[in-house]
Amino acid sequence: MISVGMKLVQDITNLSGKRALVRVDFNVPVSAGKVIDDFRIKESLPTIELLRKKGASVILISHFEGGGKTLAVVAEYLKKYFPVSFIPNYSSPDFSKNLQEGEVVLCENLRQNLGEKENSEEFVKNLAALGDIFVNEAFSVSHREHSSVVGVPKLLPSYAGLRFQSEYENLSDAFHPVQPFLFALGGAKFDTKFSLIEKFVSLADFVFVGGALANNFFLKKGYSIGKSLHSEGNFNIDNLLSNRKIVLPLDVVVQDGESVSVKKPEEVTNGDIIVDCGKETVEMLKQYLKQSKTVLWNGPFGAYEKGFKKSTNLFAEAIAQSSARSIVGGGDTIASVSSLGIFDKFSFVSTAGGAMLDFLSKGTLPGIDALN
Repeated sequence: MISVGMKLVQDITNLSGKRALVRVDFNVPVSAGKVIDDFRIKESLPTIELLRKKGASVILISHFEGGGKTLAVVAEYLKKYFPVSFIPNYSSPDFSKNLQEGEVVLCENLRQNLGEKENSEEFVKNLAALGDIFVNEAFSVSHREHSSVVGVPKLLPSYAGLRFQSEYENLSDAFHPVQPFLFALGGAKFDTKFSLIEKFVSLADFVFVGGALANNFFLKKGYSIGKSLHSEGNFNIDNLLSNRKIVLPLDVVVQDGESVSVKKPEEVTNGDIIVDCGKETVEMLKQYLKQSKTVLWNGPFGAYEKGFKKSTNLFAEAIAQSSARSIVGGGDTIASVSSLGIFDKFSFVSTAGGAMLDFLSKGTLPGIDALN
């Protein structure tokens, strides 16, 4: 299944002598000048190789938020797969006209140019001049109305890459899941995820709300959440609270100064900070997993970046051991799966975070609409 009107890169018969401009997402973690997580890079390789085999030269474009804001370190990393040149300044498209069949170049960080985020007409024209066709292989940034996502497809014949297609099709499965269906949502930013909870409470059999998202529910129930993270605003969650499909943590890990303990949600005091779900909650989730044939999960259940990873990792391991079709995504979620070395135990691991949430909420993205 693919969106009507979206052309696929594998359907192109011959690209001999053509230039393929490919939007990838190489915004990967880097430490001490080395790529430390290449998941997104590896997922783009099949499309790059396919284009090379069809006779195209390949011009890769990406944003990058890592140290130094330069993609030079990623260009160096790519050399383990194929010869690649790094283009630090591509304001002039002339370099692309001399590329040979199968040649690959990586251009400097798109966001070093203000025109990228502004989707400026001038920058779009500069990018489009680099290629004869455009391939979007960056589903993970396709919720952004940026030049390289929505501008270029207006000027070039445009196609979905292999990974882009896989993201679309696998995430779309969540709209027609095999029941029983468990939807687990963690992280923070209740204001951006509230609509997702509302939508999936009608699609799923069980909707677990964890992480800082649960704190808004606790407040509504009249519990103290102490100094815990939560979202301000008047959210109409009364109907959700009374819905039997909504599942909240049974116990929470709290921090008070140097002290860390486990409490029932109603036992949290004013000095506490809720930092994770407890063991009883994880055991409850395992029981829901045993009943489920589909599980969709996005977001950690604790303050993951502060080291409170236990419930998130235990849930990841439980999914990996279950027989349910599993679809997972989100930055910290992927970090958990990666750290445990269990990527291959999941049916589908999305490269997307915010784009995954937007797609699940709306059923489309600006980048998808642009390809259509």
